[in-house]
Formats: sequence, C-alpha cells, structure tokens
Amino acid sequence: MTTRRPAPPVGRAPGALGRWLAGGALVAAAAGLAYLLSAASGSLPHMLPGYDVWQEQAYARIPAFLRWCLGDTTEAQSFKADLGGLGLLAGSWIAHVAATRRRRWAGFPIAVGTGLWPWLTGSALLGLLLSNLAWGWTIPATGAWQPTFVAFVSIPPAVVLTYGPGWRVALTGAVLGAVLTTPIAIGLVQFVCYPLGLPTSIGNASGMWLSALLAFPLCRILPWFPRRPTPAPDPVDPPRQGPAWVIRRVLADFAEAPFHGNEISSAGLLVGTLLTYLLNPLTPVHGTALLPALLTTQVLTSTLGVLLYRRQWARHGWYPTFVPLVSVAPAVVLTYGPTVPAIVGGAVLGAILAPPLAAYTSRRLPDAVHPFVGNVVSMTVCTAAVVPALGLLPGFVH
Repeated sequence: MTTRRPAPPVGRAPGALGRWLAGGALVAAAAGLAYLLSAASGSLPHMLPGYDVWQEQAYARIPAFLRWCLGDTTEAQSFKADLGGLGLLAGSWIAHVAATRRRRWAGFPIAVGTGLWPWLTGSALLGLLLSNLAWGWTIPATGAWQPTFVAFVSIPPAVVLTYGPGWRVALTGAVLGAVLTTPIAIGLVQFVCYPLGLPTSIGNASGMWLSALLAFPLCRILPWFPRRPTPAPDPVDPPRQGPAWVIRRVLADFAEAPFHGNEISSAGLLVGTLLTYLLNPLTPVHGTALLPALLTTQVLTSTLGVLLYRRQWARHGWYPTFVPLVSVAPAVVLTYGPTVPAIVGGAVLGAILAPPLAAYTSRRLPDAVHPFVGNVVSMTVCTAAVVPALGLLPGFVH
C-alpha cells in the first residue's frame, strides 16, 4: 500500500484550473474530431467489408476469423475493430519494451508495473482464441452478437497478475476463461439481456465476476499453482498531476480493461480504430456508425472521473476511473443513440457513480480474488441502474 498523505482542497490545489482547462480542451478536441468524422462518414470509401459481411464470414474463412479475433480485443471498449486490436497490441509491446529499458517516455506502468505483460497478454489471447473456437458457433446459430471476447479482459490476465509468470499459470488461466467466463456471459446475454432488452454489457460484466468468483477459489487448490499469490506491486504515485497528466491519464484509461493501462497502448488502439472507421464507417462498433459519439462520451466520462477523483489517484496511486468508459457511457449511447443528452448523461452519471463503487467493492474482496472483480461488479450495477433510469427522462428514446 502506498503511504497516504493529506491533499490540499480541490479549489486551492496548485494547477487545479490548468487541469480543468486541459480536460475541457481534451473533451472539445474529441467532440470536434467526432463532428468531422460524422460529417465525412457519407463520403468515406468502403475499403473494408462492413460488419454484417465480416460477421457472416467470421467462422467460414480463416483470414476473416483471425480478423474477428483481433476485433474481439477491442470489444471491451465497444469498438470491434481489428486494426484497433492490432494497434493495441503493437502499442503495448512498444510500452513494455520501453519500460524494460527504463525509457522516460514509457508512460504509465504497463501491466501494473509487474513486467508480466507478455505472459498476461499471451494468456488472454489464448483464452480469446479458445473461446472463439469453442463458442463461436453460437453466433451463426443465433444470428446475433455473442460475447466471445470476455476471456481477453477477465480471468486469464487476472490469474497471471495474481500468481505470476509460467506456462502452467498462463495456460490454466486461458482455459478457465474459455470454460467459465465465455459460456456464462453468453448465457446471460442470450437468455437475460436480449429478452429483457438490457444492454449486453450487463451480461458481459456479470459473466466476468461470476466466473471469477468460481475460478479464483479453484486456483487455490490446483496442485500446480503457487501456494501463495504473488504480492501486487505498490502503485506508482505520479510526482505531479498537472494538465499533461490529466490528458495522459484519460488516454491510458482506454487500455485499462485488458490490464495494459498505458497511453501508448491506448494510442495504438485509437489510431487503429479510427483507421478502420475511415476505411469503412460501417465496420467498427458492430456496423452502427456510432464511433464518433462513442469516443466523445468515453473521453468525457474518463476526463470527469480523472478530475473528480484526482485526490484518490494521488492517495492510492491508481483509481478505477476507466470503469464507466467501458460500461455506462457507451451503453447509454448504444441504447439511446448519438444524442447530446445520451452522450452527456451517460458520461456524467457514469463518472460520478462507477469509480467509487468499483473501488469500494474491490477493497472488500478476499485476498485470493483479484480486485478486477470489483470493477466489473460496478459495471453491472451502474449500467443496470443508469440506463433504465435515463429512459424515464425526456430526450431518451430507444
């Protein structure tokens, strides 16, 4: 645990105005980019197959299947962009090498500064591949999207972070993700979310925490696992949280779901996703063309979270401000469309409610359960509360 120290009042904190101005400029830049993308979408060439064609071919041809799996690495952010997944992995590799060589520009410590990025990513990718091989048939069978991606951002990387490197740990985590997380999430999406008209992110997140509560007690009794979990490193408290830190932190939040948490990783993710949109606006975000609105609400909710809970970042060295970015904010836009009330309402409520609930829940988990469980519990609760509640207000129509 990091040492706690008193923080100055928010209103008098040095650089407070600069931080809020930087946050405002970042949101304005995201909104401006979104406007340009939306305005140009009708004239952009379709150099990639649209999402419907991609899904139809995903399990019929090997190249399309590999693209589909790469796209799954960006499903936590609701992007579904194969070039975004490629960018995420490339940026994370650059960040890992830079951190290993102690480069000053390496950014926030990737994989929580453990040095385990190759192991956790290998386990996550294997779990993703196994999930698609084992459960991909549910997509053509039902004709609907299914959460085959969930293993990539749940048990496999969390098990590696908890028990350390090694083939036995990585392979076990991958298998547990494919055997537990994916079928539970698919069942919840298919038999709860779709019939009740709920956001699928509720089923995704619920599948993650339910399967984790089964998997981690099991890991404690597996004979080939270490008897004691690997101690987590102390979070690194940034020396100065100025305007540049706000921008870097918001950017890094885009890569927190897969446990990368680095701004170079996020830059690769976003560049690849934007390139996918430019090549065909109907390829990412399941062919909805909602990427501009999605990016706007995600930047807004992360910016508000980082600014509102800056003291928590300073006190603990890390705080789950990324949670609404991958849950409440996109769920509201995907449910109610790219309207100003949906973009702002989901972002604001998500930023206020989701991070503290995630932190509260994570602190009360048993020692042998990775704290990511608290994050996904918060995703479930806040999305299930906010999305229906907003539907009662004027301006929110399905």
